[in-house]
Amino acid sequence: MSDPTSPLAGKVVAVTGAGSGIGLATAAAVCALGASVLLTGRTVEKLNTAAASLGGPTSVLALDVSAADAGPRLVAAAVEAFGRLDVLVANAGVYVPGDLWDGAPADFANLISTNVTGVITTVQAAVTAMRDAGHGGDIVVTSSVSGHQAIHWEPVYSASKHAVQAFVHGVRRQLIGSDIRIGAIAPGVVLNDLWQVTGPAEIENKVAAGTGIRSEDVADAIVFMLTRPRHIGIRDLVILPVNQEI
Repeated sequence: MSDPTSPLAGKVVAVTGAGSGIGLATAAAVCALGASVLLTGRTVEKLNTAAASLGGPTSVLALDVSAADAGPRLVAAAVEAFGRLDVLVANAGVYVPGDLWDGAPADFANLISTNVTGVITTVQAAVTAMRDAGHGGDIVVTSSVSGHQAIHWEPVYSASKHAVQAFVHGVRRQLIGSDIRIGAIAPGVVLNDLWQVTGPAEIENKVAAGTGIRSEDVADAIVFMLTRPRHIGIRDLVILPVNQEI
């Protein structure tokens, strides 16, 4: 049962990359608090399965955030389904680790178009819609601890998250006075399909060892950011496994 007293009750939340991992956990968390949720991602079958598991008002949109029209399509889908857009969780992303000389340029290009361009264009569309509607709103971007320091085993991924950090910080200052808040959630090791850790026993073992966190832990942190009183903005929230050596 949803919580009618939550600040998210009655809000319309769009989540990119919502078919699994942090996106799905976040969609479930905000739905449980009374939000209507637009789930977007590249695979409609995963989205339909995810939506069916939530039990609240949901809609799905097959969307590749790297597409030029991704932002306007996301906003239009939220408005068509629920009449407005109050919150965007810009979570979609891809991961490419490894030494630079072993990487494929096409993989690097896909990473940048998804992790950077996809964030910029979806946030731009959401901000424009929120400004035009005049009701304020919230945007949370999934960054990474590797956006706060250069991590040598994932230099291109780390570069993309540094770009995200710069983008969030700049846009936050442009939005002062608009009642639109923007911030970044920056996890360390999250035990999900991005890290190819999906077995329940392996997840629980790594959680117990303090070497990884669950997608649901990150979702809880995102909910914390979204439910602060309106005079509080959380620009950055770094969330790490207690024993991650970084």
